[in-house]
Amino acid sequence: MTQQEPLGSEARAQETDDGSGAHEIAPDLAYALLLMVNVVFYGRPGAGDREWVLIDAGLIGTGFRIKRLARQRFGEHSRPKAILLTHGHFDHVGVLEDLAEEWDVPVYAHEREHPYLNGRAAYPPGDPKVGGGLLARLSPLFPTRPVNVGSRLKALPGDHSVPGMPGWRWLHTPGHSPGHVSFWRESDRTMVAGDAFITTAQESAYAVALQATELHGPPRYFTIDWESAGSSVAALAALEPELVITGHGRAMSGPTMRAALHDLARDFSRVSVPAEGRYVAHPARAEDGSAYHAP
Repeated sequence: MTQQEPLGSEARAQETDDGSGAHEIAPDLAYALLLMVNVVFYGRPGAGDREWVLIDAGLIGTGFRIKRLARQRFGEHSRPKAILLTHGHFDHVGVLEDLAEEWDVPVYAHEREHPYLNGRAAYPPGDPKVGGGLLARLSPLFPTRPVNVGSRLKALPGDHSVPGMPGWRWLHTPGHSPGHVSFWRESDRTMVAGDAFITTAQESAYAVALQATELHGPPRYFTIDWESAGSSVAALAALEPELVITGHGRAMSGPTMRAALHDLARDFSRVSVPAEGRYVAHPARAEDGSAYHAP
């Protein structure tokens, strides 16, 4: 099975409507699709003020819906204990500044992602040469400028624990961005993978609208280090997850998902890396500063 083959319904995670419009995939984990990207809510329904966590912060214009989902899931006037970021691309931080200020909440991200979150550096530009559809062709128009959450920005703990999420660990999974991270709970093998790999063909506007369940590498148009991206997928596949929720696409679970993830890791250079592109031969990396552009 390759990343281009649609997966059967047996690979879809079991979901229930938690009453807020979010898709609950575990008693303490739910996600919502906002236009073309997922946000994830950690915490049991009715958890109350400062007893839950938001992972990623959607697109510009989705703040009202995120707040409504949070109120309905966790309670009126309920604020998160923290906002965690898998990375800082525009579709994951669209309303971050507004939410962080309104909720007066710390924002945690990998230190290599901090320049994109404190106003110091912009991402490298999107690459329209990677192919795959309309969104890839439009990628040079996507915002790459940084946001700035100021003193609220914190580094993820050095012991790999996750603030506000006991029993979870953060994993550095670079490639799509220098400081990309995924979150992992060993007890039930649940994974929040961000964009390290995804479950829809994000380059294609048609596939994004259809939300066909397929396993893919990270969105090609913004991935800046393909060697590291492949290593990150291999590391996540080796964990043998039971349930995964990614930044784009539907949640997946079970042996069919794991088989597809191992296929993706094994064949990554063939099925995920584009034949040509700005960053295929010349990756942009934190180590030499090429991943950080003037804002």
